[in-house]
Amino acid sequence: MRNPSLKPRETLITVGETAPDFVLMTQNREEWRLSDHVKKSDVVLCFYPLAFTDVCSAEMRCVSNDIESWSKKGMTVVGVSCDSFATNAAWAEKEGYTHTLLADMHREVCKAYGLYWADLNVASRGTMVIPKNEQGICKVAAVQGRPPGQAMKWDEIMALV
Repeated sequence: MRNPSLKPRETLITVGETAPDFVLMTQNREEWRLSDHVKKSDVVLCFYPLAFTDVCSAEMRCVSNDIESWSKKGMTVVGVSCDSFATNAAWAEKEGYTHTLLADMHREVCKAYGLYWADLNVASRGTMVIPKNEQGICKVAAVQGRPPGQAMKWDEIMALV
């Protein structure tokens, strides 16, 4: 998927800003559009650098293990990385993940959200909460950026929603 209208930014997106809309491929090779999903539920975007790595695996395992709790809160939680849909599919199968993983192979989405780790040419760690909006308007309600090696702080994210 290409998202040519997305503009790179140098700093992390902030609360209150409009989250750039995008379309990415899921691990099942299906198109996933942010604005379509915020019409139905709150959306949590969990950016991670690389599949098959320790901290990323721990984060996504937490997402998958808690997916029922998120669903009960009316939330859709997805992982976003620069890995291919095929890599994400293999990783999800190996680890037993039950949630959606999105392939930002052209690095357009992570750059548009200010989560690009140039040294490794991958997404850096970060989590965004985008509340439900029946018109599909994507406003950022919560942001958590993290340095390499630091896993998501679930309690903080859950407290924000």
